[in-house]
Amino acid sequence: MQATSALDEKSKLEKALKDLQKIQGDQKLALKTKEITNLEETVTALKSDFQKTLNASSATQKHLEDNLVTTKHDLLKVQEQLAVAEKELEKKFQQTASYRNMKEILTKKNDQLKEIRKRLLKYEPDE
Repeated sequence: MQATSALDEKSKLEKALKDLQKIQGDQKLALKTKEITNLEETVTALKSDFQKTLNASSATQKHLEDNLVTTKHDLLKVQEQLAVAEKELEKKFQQTASYRNMKEILTKKNDQLKEIRKRLLKYEPDE
């Protein structure tokens, strides 16, 4: 009877061991499943953050490109206005009495130089 009792005890212990091993395996599986779920959630959150950052970067780039185009147009307008202002200033300067007097004096001096060169050629034709 002791032998059967010992065998029954051994069977019960083996069954209890198998049950414990099964429970332990299930717990490990549950932990691994939970870990995988956590990793999947982390990856999803990172993807979402990356997409938001990418969208924000794209929007910023678009905004900067628009600003660049606007600034280029403004620069061209200012350059055109500067050219017009310079022409107007030159025109006003040419209309001043000082400019006209100086131009007249230079014209007379140039005429005098031409005349002197002609006379010089009469006396020194080779040079």
